[in-house]
Amino acid sequence: MPSLLRTHFRDGIILPHDKLHRKGFSARNLPFSAPEAPPPHLRRDDPAKYPVRVTEIQIPANLLPKDGRFGCGPSKVRPEQLNALASSGSTYFGTSHRKKAVKSLVGRVRSGLADLFALPDGYEVVVGNGGTTAFWDIAAHGLIREKSQHLSFGEFSSKFAKVTKGAPWLAEPSVIATDPGTHGEPRAEDGVDAYALTHNETSTGVAAPIRRPAGAADDALVLVDATSGAGGLPVDIAETDVYYFAPQKCFAADGGLWIAIMSPRALARVTEIADSGRYVPEFFSLPTAIDNSRKDQTYNTPAVGTLLLLAEQIEWLNGQGGLDWAVGRTAESSGILYNWAEKASFATPFVVDPAQRSQVVGTIDFTDDVDAAAVAATLRANGIVDTEPYRKLGRNQLRIGMFPAIEPADVQALTECIDHVVGKLA
Repeated sequence: MPSLLRTHFRDGIILPHDKLHRKGFSARNLPFSAPEAPPPHLRRDDPAKYPVRVTEIQIPANLLPKDGRFGCGPSKVRPEQLNALASSGSTYFGTSHRKKAVKSLVGRVRSGLADLFALPDGYEVVVGNGGTTAFWDIAAHGLIREKSQHLSFGEFSSKFAKVTKGAPWLAEPSVIATDPGTHGEPRAEDGVDAYALTHNETSTGVAAPIRRPAGAADDALVLVDATSGAGGLPVDIAETDVYYFAPQKCFAADGGLWIAIMSPRALARVTEIADSGRYVPEFFSLPTAIDNSRKDQTYNTPAVGTLLLLAEQIEWLNGQGGLDWAVGRTAESSGILYNWAEKASFATPFVVDPAQRSQVVGTIDFTDDVDAAAVAATLRANGIVDTEPYRKLGRNQLRIGMFPAIEPADVQALTECIDHVVGKLA
């Protein structure tokens, strides 16, 4: 297969890096963000295949998926959710979030999640505004007594560690870091009162099993960032103390909301820290969030559309068969993707260990003679969107969302479309 340069896109045309400079463009005046030079392993000396107009590569209609949304968050929203938004929105929008209508949405979310995750006695669903990013700060203020341990194996799992490292009231966190594409294992450690795990690393497509570390102190908390895993990966909630996530992944809604499933141990820790006199901004206050959630409301005004989309998705998942059904569906989709990649001559799963590959986010590396950016651009021109890799990972790959709302048949169609595009770019 002829070599393909790492490229940049302008007006639908793939331009190799050297031609951009001959045309007078540089990284400072490009009409888009671009690196000063392509990564060394992707540089090529033969620009014979360029320029290629990606918008002129048409994928046959019989190959296209029914729905071309494969983003890893925000993710595909089912048409039925949007219909519910249109048909019942006037009941909720423009009304007080302290009154029955909007409170009923929060109640649907809380009770639906309790059913979906089969919550043990004493566990509570707590809801607040701000998303997972805000919850890292909330946890640093209101859940970690002194010292936390973090598994760091990608962009998002590393961010919580940065938050706790920067908190002057906490001790230096213990960080177990592994290379992208792998995950480490938590281990009991003296002085650690909170173990921060990540169920699914969205940037790399690595999923980690959730288990309480053997030998951990009886009152230590297990805090699990399940942002892209909740609702699509198996979990025993009893192994966790706080299982927190946002709604824009498996739950097919918009962002800006955090949900935390909290154990009695975690609720007791919240009270302990609140009674200690530690200053906590009201927006970060877990006692405030817990008190409001028990009343089926949020501390400050929520995004009502997000709540409605979320409630509809939770009820759809429960109606289909609950978490077991959702996990089976993502297993089917990911099986299709990884089996295809293992058989393709130009692609391979980025995560080498099959046991660590995510069922909800698939990362596929391409050989150097295939430019994944060109493939993604061609797919996008044909209505198949958001297959680009996580920007900071910097690999020649595609990243595919396979959340429960995405049909396994559409994942199969996507693989056939990629085969077609690679053939046309050859």
